[in-house]
Amino acid sequence: MEIKFRSGHAYERWDRKNKSKGIIHYFEEEEREESYLKGLKGRIQNNLSGFLRLLITACIVMIQLAVVLFLPFLLQSTTVYFYFILEICSVIAMVTLVNKNQSPSFRIAWISIILLLPVSGFVLYYLWGREGGKKKKLDQYIMRQIAYGQKFLIQDEEVYEEYLEEHPVAGRMVKYMVNEGYPLTEGNRVKYYSMGEDAFEDIFRALEKARHFIFIDFFIVAEGAIWDKMHEILKRKLEQGIEIKFLYDDFGAAIRTRKYFKQILEHEGMEVRVFNPVHKYTGELYMNYRSHQKILVIDGEVGFTGGFNLADEYANLIERFGVWKDTGVRIIGESVWNLSVVFLQMWEASAETAETDHIEYLNYKKIPDVAGDTYCQIISDGPANNPNNPIESIYNQMITFSDEYLYITTPYLIIEDYMKQSLIEAVHRGVDVRIVTPNIPDKKYAKLLTNYNYGVLLREGVRIYEYTPGFIHAKQILTENAAIVGTINMDYRSFYLHYENGVWMSGQSIQMEIRKDFNNLFEISNEISYEDWLNRPRRWKMVQPVLNLFSTLF
Repeated sequence: MEIKFRSGHAYERWDRKNKSKGIIHYFEEEEREESYLKGLKGRIQNNLSGFLRLLITACIVMIQLAVVLFLPFLLQSTTVYFYFILEICSVIAMVTLVNKNQSPSFRIAWISIILLLPVSGFVLYYLWGREGGKKKKLDQYIMRQIAYGQKFLIQDEEVYEEYLEEHPVAGRMVKYMVNEGYPLTEGNRVKYYSMGEDAFEDIFRALEKARHFIFIDFFIVAEGAIWDKMHEILKRKLEQGIEIKFLYDDFGAAIRTRKYFKQILEHEGMEVRVFNPVHKYTGELYMNYRSHQKILVIDGEVGFTGGFNLADEYANLIERFGVWKDTGVRIIGESVWNLSVVFLQMWEASAETAETDHIEYLNYKKIPDVAGDTYCQIISDGPANNPNNPIESIYNQMITFSDEYLYITTPYLIIEDYMKQSLIEAVHRGVDVRIVTPNIPDKKYAKLLTNYNYGVLLREGVRIYEYTPGFIHAKQILTENAAIVGTINMDYRSFYLHYENGVWMSGQSIQMEIRKDFNNLFEISNEISYEDWLNRPRRWKMVQPVLNLFSTLF
């Protein structure tokens, strides 16, 4: 086991001696050049104006909430008839919810609110819980951009049929994903990163060699050492005439970037778009729908994705919640174009009018000189697609079709009962099911909810570990058939409220690399027993059932 140190923090990694050689312009040699991260000093830089903007938005929402909660008292002092009408409306709302094709947790949470607040609950549901109004129009616009992008994704039927014949079990998932619009590609070269800092080393190297265009899309952007180094490279690329499209989520960047961050980048020559500004649509809580995607594509030749964001903690340059573990992948091959399309879909969804010519970037699509050994399918999903949630179904199929082992890392384990049952059934048919969650959480309520979900799983034989060095932010699932690495947490927000992306991979070398990382994780993590769970703090036992009732609203 090799121990390395950075910024005073130790992290353990398995030895990776036999690296595959690069195959095209960007990675002609895999020998490590001088580290880009060496000597960088991380920092946390907060923006007061961004904080105030979020605070004002939160205040507007709270004022709406206060007015609605005061409504019953106002109605009681005026007329009992109007109160009775609203009671009838509440019953109608509950009947509608029961028959709605949505998550059971979502329906239970809103029915509970309507029952607890007979008048206010209905009004809150009408304002924030139902579909319609501006939210419906925005969702329709986003779906139009996604549908337009789908036109540029073409399935090679020969590759598809060959895979189904050679891999009958995994082929069931592949067939479903192809039907949902996620083409299967072969011959991809995929490199796995067991720590975020390793990914950034290769990201910076790839950016330095950009010749035509750069696509960047992240949920969190934080000014610090990582951003400084990237910004430095991007400015040089702009001077060379390289096109840069930079997309980020407003909520993820508001507090940790300066007030005129977007305007500064645009003045330098970048094209910049911000997904879903938080101050818009507060009346319908559309601000709750975020783009959680992480995508970086360079020249259509190389693509990166994973759980890491543009912030120093993801490279362990600063300490937040102990040693931060994240994972990701670099893709070279046919699937880079598919990753580019996902970026362009969200790029167009972040503008009032669509105008990007996809064909312009399709011209840069290249097939590597030396074929890799990994089949890939780029998957993406989001709330505009509700109630159809392909990513949630893909995760459940990974569980259902596993036969030997099923390994999962997730920072949050807040899943529907049917998925818990799938995990339990996998154990009962002899599958080695293991889940790794954080020991040190980033959100206390998420830790409480995650821990609450341990109970029935542990009792039925699922093995659960907590990553003891700190916070594990990695989002991945591995079976003997395939692996998924991406941005997808196993919680309600990822499956229903966030725009997410990931890469489904089938190939011996990539699956073995991910499994080695899992084996290392099991060694350094603390396994939780059912007895440990039963003996959790009494105050947790009191709070957890209440939090669980409203888990879909956090």
